[in-house]
Amino acid sequence: MSDNKTQDLIDSIKNKSKAIETEMSFFDHIDVLRKHLLRALLVTVIFTILAFYFYEFIFETVIMGPKKPDFWTYRMMCSLVESFPSLGQDFCITEINGKIINTEMAGQFTLQINSCIMAGIVFAVPYLLFELWLFIKPALHDNERKSASGFVFFSSLLFIIGILFGYFIICPLSINFLTNFSVSKEIENTFTITSYLSSVATLTIGTGIIFELPVVIYILSKFGIMTPAFMRASRRYAAVLILVIAAIVTPTPDMITMLVVAFPLFILYELSIFISAYIEKKRNKAMNSTELQSYKP
Repeated sequence: MSDNKTQDLIDSIKNKSKAIETEMSFFDHIDVLRKHLLRALLVTVIFTILAFYFYEFIFETVIMGPKKPDFWTYRMMCSLVESFPSLGQDFCITEINGKIINTEMAGQFTLQINSCIMAGIVFAVPYLLFELWLFIKPALHDNERKSASGFVFFSSLLFIIGILFGYFIICPLSINFLTNFSVSKEIENTFTITSYLSSVATLTIGTGIIFELPVVIYILSKFGIMTPAFMRASRRYAAVLILVIAAIVTPTPDMITMLVVAFPLFILYELSIFISAYIEKKRNKAMNSTELQSYKP
């Protein structure tokens, strides 16, 4: 009887020791995550301070750029009309109506803070992805680390391409339509600066996030959640969804603008299918190799 009690006590001590080790491991991970977050926050703050220093350029040239008729996109559209007159003079944008005002006492001060913070976050995204990679890297196996070694580069590249596409294509087309749209001549389009900044940030940063689709599909395919067969079977539904997203992001009445926005999304979806198929092919090859080794006499 005493032997049983002694054994129970030993087992209890062992279980308690394992629980303490697990708890310490959990808090160790939290401490590591805290360090990564602090470094990411520090870099974001540095970029935000730099945005304050170059604020005149950021506001006048970058933020207010799509509101000016001499913006790069509008000049390129007018050049296309000169080369292809069949596009029509309406395709050449030479005037953008709509007055931007401030309706709050601290509105312009808040505008400067918010725009600098958003600029700091956008510029810090590659480093934020790098810190994310450093955090998850120790939990990966050697083959997983090798296959995901380009995570930071490709994620940053897709995000930057999405930002540029959103800023130079989606943003000016949407602003032109919304500022010139009117249901009555009695109504004057007057927008608050907060509404304008929110639209520019949403269209630009939102497109950058959407362009991360291949990276998301790569991760889901790695876990076996997404398969190329499912994506091919869902292609028609994806096409409808892409057109809906394009119609929402660019609320313009013409089909050309919507198709310009939808075209890169179709390419991203097809690229995601290719990536998912590549992951599945490698997984099947590894499984077949393992089976051959297991049946080896």
